[in-house]
Amino acid sequence: MPLNCSSLVFRVPHILGQTRITNTKKLTSTTYIGNCFPKHRKETPQNKSFHIVSQLKFNQNYSSSSSSSSSVMEDHRNLALSSPGPEKYSKELDVAVRAVQMACSLCQKVQESLISKANSPVHSKDDNSPVTVADWSVQATVSWILCESFGRRNVSMLAEEDVQSLSKTDATGLLDAVVKTVNDCLTEAPLFGLKGPETPLGSSDVLEAISRCNSNRGPTGRFWALDPVDGTLGFVRGDQYAVALALIEDGEVVLGVLGCPNYPMKKEWLSYHHRYHRIISKLTPPASESWDKGCVIYARKGSGEAWMQPLCQKNKLLAWPNSAIPVRVSSIDNPALATFCEPVEKSNSSHSFTAGLAHSVGLRKQPLRVYSMVKYAAIARGDAEIFMKFARTGYREKIWDHAAGVVIMQEAGGVVTDAGGSPLDFSKGIYLEGLDRGIIACSGAKLHEKIIRAVDASWNSSCL
Repeated sequence: MPLNCSSLVFRVPHILGQTRITNTKKLTSTTYIGNCFPKHRKETPQNKSFHIVSQLKFNQNYSSSSSSSSSVMEDHRNLALSSPGPEKYSKELDVAVRAVQMACSLCQKVQESLISKANSPVHSKDDNSPVTVADWSVQATVSWILCESFGRRNVSMLAEEDVQSLSKTDATGLLDAVVKTVNDCLTEAPLFGLKGPETPLGSSDVLEAISRCNSNRGPTGRFWALDPVDGTLGFVRGDQYAVALALIEDGEVVLGVLGCPNYPMKKEWLSYHHRYHRIISKLTPPASESWDKGCVIYARKGSGEAWMQPLCQKNKLLAWPNSAIPVRVSSIDNPALATFCEPVEKSNSSHSFTAGLAHSVGLRKQPLRVYSMVKYAAIARGDAEIFMKFARTGYREKIWDHAAGVVIMQEAGGVVTDAGGSPLDFSKGIYLEGLDRGIIACSGAKLHEKIIRAVDASWNSSCL
């Protein structure tokens, strides 16, 4: 089962890359929210001197004066510890991050298979968008984990995929592949601090888990919104994609988790295509200083903080939140210095309008074109400053394409609204109803205001 969020946590100076306890007699406890966020102290990229510690060799002085705490550490040596009184949504965030970490691991394996095998199955939905074994498998896996963690009666979900294609008589092979992928993933649940099934899931269990994600919740109640593989086109091409999970309560997104398996932890690696990293990783042995392939970013509404951790490496225990670092939006508010994120897909957004708009406000840098909600992650951690999306006529934005990214970016200090300056409305079911023209996300209020004014000035001349 997921972590119990009540115990102890210690502030530890991080000196010259080595963790060391000092002044042990004056250690104080600090409340950590869902093993993720410090409640009373906000860390910033400029102040990283304190870290959470789970596996420590206590010195003799501390052991003799704190035997009870030492025994607790022995009992939970692989877990980060927090003091009593967990904040609201602490367990939900705990489980959500672990579930997304598992889902990313699943996706990585499926994507490697797609790249290495030319005849790997990629299917088309009614709108001709691609769907793979990973889409259904992630949805089934996350659905099963949430229900096991909180009880089926307490879990309501809304997700992108349905079971129609899998339930057809000629889809036996496809269903078998999904069932195998789900069970392979769930057997690794203990590595992520979760409990897997006692016996492998059958076809009916997997179909039920997928079909359970059909919530019709609106302005009241609680439900989870999941996009199992956001940016499936990028996924099948071996490019960027995201696993997005958000919890929505009474129409408000209260927490979000974004798994970005091909988005490196370090910004400098963005200059290289991730296929290059895949080649390098096979040629050189992994090391702690080497490139971390992928990251998970998460936030809880109202915390004023967003955090990022690397993906759990293959066959290793999830060391969380020890590896998590705070992320913050860029302070750039001059459009001439800003980097603009743009969707790759041209089918549901207007590149010509956004390009013209970017030029009109003075954007001069090469745009960062990435698939999926990775754009929100890029702005949240300061790799870019602006994201605009203006849908073509007839296209309707779905809540699972934005919920997780919006709350993460907002808690990291960014601003997300429609083109009229109104907050996005997640209380109307599947779609973002009442959207004024498009979506504008910026790293700060000043930059956001400049973009809003430019949109108003340019809109009448557009052909959207």
